[in-house]
Amino acid sequence: MSKLTLVSHHLCPYVQRAAIALLEKGVPFERINIDLANKPDWFLKISPLGKVPLLRIEEEDGSEAVLFESSVICEYLEETQPGVALHPKDALTRARHRGWMEFGSSVLSDLWGYETAEDAAQLEAKRTALISKFATVENILTDGPYFGGNDFSLVDAVFAPVFRYFDLFETLGDSDIFEGLERVTRWRKALSERASVKAAVGEDYPQRLMEFLEKHNSILLRLPAAA
Repeated sequence: MSKLTLVSHHLCPYVQRAAIALLEKGVPFERINIDLANKPDWFLKISPLGKVPLLRIEEEDGSEAVLFESSVICEYLEETQPGVALHPKDALTRARHRGWMEFGSSVLSDLWGYETAEDAAQLEAKRTALISKFATVENILTDGPYFGGNDFSLVDAVFAPVFRYFDLFETLGDSDIFEGLERVTRWRKALSERASVKAAVGEDYPQRLMEFLEKHNSILLRLPAAA
């Protein structure tokens, strides 16, 4: 079998997608975390975009390949690795899932603006955008527990890191982002209880996320404390 190494960062939600997929597949892999503020030379040589995740694939004959972009890595794992299927068999449903994976990336874009906002106006703009996007998801979810019903999929692997942010954010202040979104709330809870989702980050994730907010002077740290 190929030796797989996931080049990572402690907080990166895109890395978490790949880690969740690997864990769901039950595939052995090594994980190496790097400092994105001080990228090592070996990393810059093999990462065309200078971003994580990367998946290094070392074959038995000594050859090596490197994949970049989380969606590409997840698709490769789905196509080549044994274990449970993370994409639906039906072509149309599979295509729809890929679309919602991209939608999850757009949520992360708004989430970046939300967590790095330094003033109330910017925070409210991103809060409104997030509410709108989660409301869109609410309208297409079924009874769950996962995105496609009973089977965990790559869409779930995309959204689980999104929801993880709010476990900390909601201790800082009540954003009401999930107010009235019953299906999304149930989905969020089901994902938080999944073993692969829990194992996709280290125990120090909350501390590291707090340090990130402090570094970016996030207004989230200056909100009235949650009751």
